[in-house]
Amino acid sequence: MPVDIDPFPSDERLPSRADVVVVGGGIVGVSTALCLAERGVKVVLCEKGVIAGEQSSRNWGWCRTMGRDPREVPLMQESLRLWRSMNERVGAETGFRQIGTLYICPDEKAFAKREAWLPFAREHGVDSRLLRGAEVNHLLEGSADSWVGALYTPGDGVAEPSMAVPAMALAARRLGATIMTHCAVRGLDLKAGRIAGVVTEKGRIDCDRVVLAGGVWSSLFCRSSGLRLPQLKVLASVLRTAPIANGPSTAAWGPGLSLRKRLDGGYTVSHGSVVAEVVPDSFRYFKEFLPVLRMEWSGISLKIGKPFFDEWQLTKAWSLDETSPFETLRTLDPSPVQEDLRKARANLERAFPAFKGVATAGSWGGMIDATPDLVPVISAVESLAGLVISTGFSGHGFGIGPGAGRLTADIAMGSAPVVDPTPFRFSRFTDGTDITPKAGL
Repeated sequence: MPVDIDPFPSDERLPSRADVVVVGGGIVGVSTALCLAERGVKVVLCEKGVIAGEQSSRNWGWCRTMGRDPREVPLMQESLRLWRSMNERVGAETGFRQIGTLYICPDEKAFAKREAWLPFAREHGVDSRLLRGAEVNHLLEGSADSWVGALYTPGDGVAEPSMAVPAMALAARRLGATIMTHCAVRGLDLKAGRIAGVVTEKGRIDCDRVVLAGGVWSSLFCRSSGLRLPQLKVLASVLRTAPIANGPSTAAWGPGLSLRKRLDGGYTVSHGSVVAEVVPDSFRYFKEFLPVLRMEWSGISLKIGKPFFDEWQLTKAWSLDETSPFETLRTLDPSPVQEDLRKARANLERAFPAFKGVATAGSWGGMIDATPDLVPVISAVESLAGLVISTGFSGHGFGIGPGAGRLTADIAMGSAPVVDPTPFRFSRFTDGTDITPKAGL
């Protein structure tokens, strides 16, 4: 695995009974398990691979309210509140630092786009503001470029994905959660139209509530239970540099370059573009995803090749006493797109000359789970009593993970939700709601 994730040892014994089973050991599943354990709920989390093995350890590490879809802002504000006290909450280092985030504007068109988001910031009390010219360079130490301006949010921050999620999982275990790794959930055991348990590769767990936080695997899991969840995945490529003393401290994104300083003194760097492999689900959900494809065309590359046939084989039906696709492929570990990394590296060195000669210490690819409107599903499923889905975070999941975990736990336990869950309801894909992404966000 190209990302060094803090180790997390699995529990050894699979409980026969739980109040809630969480499927998936990324940040949302782990955050949900932590919240449930804090409430004294008997929770079992099952992860087919390792904790944070996929996108939860491979993302940029940003924790931002800036530029989000307005429907996500209240949940992200709750997440930032939780991030700021996360080290104390879990008793370990998560790498969270409030260093601010910056969207660089190379021209007036980009500046106007960022300016158009400010009313949403003011509505929710977010401390975003616009900068002009030299103000941007003042924040970006060592910058050799000049920009028209930027959108800046000093209250935002960053954390270390490979540290934070295992630390949260360990905290959940100390509070009584059982966390099983290399333990795939093959499917739901249903009786009279509601959940009676789950069947894992290591045995059955009696339960009446299940949280599906399976990331890019969630749509396939839903299909095995007769549910249609329109979700696709896209590949993002990232590199990290060796430590450097005089780089910028604020996390920044601009055309062809994003960067944020890591706790080890290096930088996480990306070009920002993604690749969408054409797979069978691309045709299954083509109608729903056509608007976002048109809107984001310049930043998405479409490819067709071996993954199409691999997924065709992988997604065939299986019974609960057979090996599932979740056991056949434990961890998605795609190769990064080297051309995207080459462009990102060139842009980095042009904008910040101090990076010339600084080694690239590693690189990786990660698969992002995306919905047609780029807003997650955090919702009970009306047609299947006992199931809660928390997925489709569309590249925003790490930062919003703590708040999403709390909201998911609220829904699973029937508690008063921390924010209004209506925008994240599963039924929006079938009730006639317009699921076109918000332009310019």
